Amino acid sequence: MTEFEKIYRTYFDDVFLYIRRLSGDENIAEEITSEAFFKAMRAIRGFRGDCDIRVWLCQIAKNCYYSYLKKAKPTESIDDARLSEMASEGCTLEEQYMEQEEAAQLRMVLHNVPEPYKEVFMWRVFAELSFKQIGQIFGKSQNWACVTYHRAKAMVKSRLEEKSYEK
Repeated sequence: MTEFEKIYRTYFDDVFLYIRRLSGDENIAEEITSEAFFKAMRAIRGFRGDCDIRVWLCQIAKNCYYSYLKKAKPTESIDDARLSEMASEGCTLEEQYMEQEEAAQLRMVLHNVPEPYKEVFMWRVFAELSFKQIGQIFGKSQNWACVTYHRAKAMVKSRLEEKSYEK
């Protein structure tokens, strides 16, 4: 087994779960994760080891996801499989639409949150990392990660409320 195969086997689930939480879609997460590992394989020689390899892989995947969003159509059609899934979940079409709208608003708001707040928020919410792990990623303390997350959360909440008043 090559070194990259070991990396792939070790970190695939972490990257996949991160993108699935970010996108809210398992199929998109599979596609983006595959693309991210392909890009990582081509760029592995450039990995300097300045951060945890999982962080590096997730950054590549996040960039792939953002590129995907730029190329994606503004509205996506709901396929039959998703409609039956929604029906089995007991969601009405209106409820599902509202959930998708809220997720889209969150992504738009996050896009405009400054660094490091955006990154810390995403690591905590989408990757479900502990404050200790987030602190390690940034070379800061667990307390710094906690404070930064709560500030980010307040920014996101405030901006979401502003958006709701604009309607």
